[in-house]
Order: sequence, then structure tokens, then C-alpha cells
Amino acid sequence: MDHPLPILSLQVREQRYSCHGCGNCCKDFTVQLRARDLEKLREQRWEERLGEPVTVEFRDRTWLRQRADGACIFLQEDGKCRIHAEFGFAEKPTACQLFPFVLVPDETRTRAGLSFACQSVRENKGAALSTHLSELVRMSADIPETRRPTDRLLLADALHAKPNEIACIEATMDAWFSRTDITLRDRWDGFAWLSTSLARAQLKTVRETRFRELLQLLASALPEELHQLGIEHASKRQLKLLRQGVFARLEDVKIADAKSRGRLRTVLAQLVRSSRFSRGKGAIPDIAQGFLKGARFELVAASAPLSDSPDANEIDMLFARYARAMLLGGRAWGVGYYGWPAVRGLQALALNVACTAWVARARAVSQGRSIALICDVEDALGRIDRAAGRAPWLGAVGERVRLEYLRLDDGLRRILRSSL
Repeated sequence: MDHPLPILSLQVREQRYSCHGCGNCCKDFTVQLRARDLEKLREQRWEERLGEPVTVEFRDRTWLRQRADGACIFLQEDGKCRIHAEFGFAEKPTACQLFPFVLVPDETRTRAGLSFACQSVRENKGAALSTHLSELVRMSADIPETRRPTDRLLLADALHAKPNEIACIEATMDAWFSRTDITLRDRWDGFAWLSTSLARAQLKTVRETRFRELLQLLASALPEELHQLGIEHASKRQLKLLRQGVFARLEDVKIADAKSRGRLRTVLAQLVRSSRFSRGKGAIPDIAQGFLKGARFELVAASAPLSDSPDANEIDMLFARYARAMLLGGRAWGVGYYGWPAVRGLQALALNVACTAWVARARAVSQGRSIALICDVEDALGRIDRAAGRAPWLGAVGERVRLEYLRLDDGLRRILRSSL
């Protein structure tokens, strides 16, 4: 790898991380294997030692095999990885070593983003992120594409970003999420308003200095401008799109299930569950391995918004850390998010938070409560963020159409306020 890009640690000082061995990432994640990973598994002679396959082929790719409950075949009863225990951390598959970090290259550097699917990341436990830099450099040698320059980022559809325009977005949004004088609801209402305003703007004629001036003007109007802009409750159609967005983020068919059922039966079952989410009536169907078991759509709709939670301040801080990590870690657009332009990536981030808020309320209902606590929001964010950037359908036409509809008539603001 000639002249690899430098790796930049995530510049969110409040965020910390160390692995605490909870084993959650080994219990539910599908792990795609690279050629070097397969070599290591063969050298370690696992199939010979265990007397059964340790990988599975699915849709022309090779994955670590999972047990019937979704856990990795190498997960031990003590919650630790058998490969790690016998051969050391560096001999595990690359994806396992790297998690929860996400290496995202751009034109000049590689950012070390973070996945909030990790419990320790959500709970903000561990060492400063900069302490992991040397390990990230080592691991990146097995993922050379993460250290190569990418094409120029897009600002909007078919519109390449000029120098410093992306940096201007990052700085403006980071300053907004760093403020401590804003309520949870106003913070995300303001972000949705900014995102929608940029999506409506004719950015082809507003470039570089003028773009920075536009962003500064919009940001300076907040939060006072929000109180002058009356907003109605979310419409039935907007709430339906929100539930469809939730389904798209929670649906996670296991490879073993898909292979045993067959493609047709798997797709039909997905369509049935998707239809029930669209209707929004009755019991929430089995999804994400029973994550919302026992909850009903009507009870979720009647539950209290997150702003009424006794943990509202903690929820606000969690969401603010998440948003800043997504924006500054390169996971909100570009190669970190389906190659999307920055303006659309901002809208997707707003929708991800709206979906998280809905799932948190549903999680509370499934636990017999009418109001969500910080534990519900943490669990919900873990489920939602595990799909961000990993689920191909979230980068496809259906999601783009959903966001385009929610751009109209203040849809993003309205669904955020309905849950927050």
C-alpha cells in the first residue's frame, strides 16, 4: 500500500470506548469473511478440530457460521471468543477485530468512525479514542481499501462538494449538537429544519463562501425560528413512512433461516411483516429476534414522547454524541453511507433518530411501560445503528423515495416531534 492515507481519530472528546466483553456483538451479527480471514481459519484447523463447518456460503459471499440462536459458532459460554482465547486478538477475523470502529476514507484522510451498535460505545465506557490509533493502523493493513483516497464527496445529487463545504457542514452541525441550552425536541427539530432547508436550496448557485454564509444564516436563526414556524402533528402517511423506515432498519433475516426456508418463503415472510408495519395495527410482528415481543402498535402510538422521560437529559446527551460521531466520523455520507451526498445523508440521520425514538417507545411498551427510559433508547439505538451503512436496501431507491416524501410538508420535523 503506497502512501496510505493518515487515520484520524474521532474528534468527539466526550466519547470513550473500551471493550468490556459483553459478547453482544458475537450474539447477533453476521460476519463477512475476507480472503485472509479464511486463510487464518484454515491454518487454525477449526473444521478438523470441531468436526463441523465454521463458515457458510450465502449469495456468493462467505460468512462465519452462526448457531440456531444467532450466536457465532466461536462464542464460548463465558461470553468470550474461542479464536481470541486460543490464538490471540490479532488472529480473529478482521471485522471482529475492527468492531466497533469503522474506517472511512475520503480524498485526504481516513476517519475512524464508531458504531453505536456496541454497548460500551452507547454507555460511553472506556479509554480515550486516541489510545486505539496504533491498533487501527495495524488492522487497516488487512483492509487496504480503507487507506486509499476516494472520489470527491458529493454535496447534493450530481453536485460535487467544493473545498471546505463539507467541513462547513460538519462544523455547523457539531456546534449545534454541542450546545447545552437546547431541549431534546428543539435540538432535533432544528436539525431536521436545517437538513430540509438545505435539501430545498438551489445549491448549484450557492457555492463555497456563499454556501458558508447560507449555513451560518440558517443556524443563527435557531432555535428562535422554530418557535415562529408552527408545525402540525405528523400525518397518517408520514407515520406510515416512519414505521416502514423502522421495519427496514430492524429486519434482519439470519443466513441459516434464509437458507432453510428458501428465497421465496423468506421474501414472502418479509412482505407480510412489512405490510403489518405499514398498517400499524395490532401486535408488532416478530422482528429482530423478538426485540419488540409483546408490544402493540396502538400502545406505542399512545405512549409518551421521549421528552417526557425522566431520563430526557441523558437521552439528549446520547443522541448528541451519536450525531456528532456520525458526522465527524464520516458515517453520515460518502463511502461511509452508501456513497450518498451530504445533504441526503443529513436527512437520513434525522430519520435514523426518528426511528430510534419510535423503537425506544415500542421497547418500553414491550417491557410493560408507557414511557421510555435511557435503557430503552440505548437498546433501540443499538438496533438501528447496526443497520446504518451495512444494510444495502437502506441505500436503495425505496429509502431515497421515503426521504424525498418526508422532505415535503415538514415531514422530518413532524415525525421527529411525534416521537421526541
